[in-house]
Amino acid sequence: MVQVLLKTAGCTRRHALHLASPIEVRKVRELVAAELGLSEDKLKLVAKGKALQNERDGELLLANFVDGDSILAIVAPEAPSKQFQRRYGGFEDDDEDLRFKLPETANRVERFVAAFLREKLKVPDIVLMVIYSIGLRAWLLIVIWFTMAPILHQWDLGPLYVLVTAFCLIMFNLGKRREGEVSAYSIFNEGFRELPGTLNAERLDRDLRAGLL
Repeated sequence: MVQVLLKTAGCTRRHALHLASPIEVRKVRELVAAELGLSEDKLKLVAKGKALQNERDGELLLANFVDGDSILAIVAPEAPSKQFQRRYGGFEDDDEDLRFKLPETANRVERFVAAFLREKLKVPDIVLMVIYSIGLRAWLLIVIWFTMAPILHQWDLGPLYVLVTAFCLIMFNLGKRREGEVSAYSIFNEGFRELPGTLNAERLDRDLRAGLL
């Protein structure tokens, strides 16, 4: 029998255990749990800088101790309740946002394609997010663009095709102003109206003449 010092994380109190050596880690865990009055499932034991495991590959592991050795017992905290998580948040899995999930409104075709890409082709979730974030019309336009690109390249119209595509993307993504809303650029406003506080050469000249500068 050897005497081993039992320490607990966050507590200065220490316990003396008398153990046989070698001894099964499973029995050590039972003795520590009984000494501390805790459940074995919540205990993590560390000895000589290594975590003690009950078994490996189905085989029970043994631990060797000598007089004066110490065991550090760490009590695993309980997970917060689901009600607490819903109320305060911040306890979700960090990878939850990176997992692809189909919306409930997805039809059978979308579910079949998603399952095929994920299970058969092993497509990463981040790629699936990109694929399903683009609408069907956009995918059709992308397919048509890549289909026409090599054809126009053979006709030496590749650069013009790219320029026209870029111009169309700019024009279709300009957005629309609401009624009564003015642009920051006076050239796009009726009567070249400027925004209040706009600083330009005309205002500087007016302020100089008025002695405001």
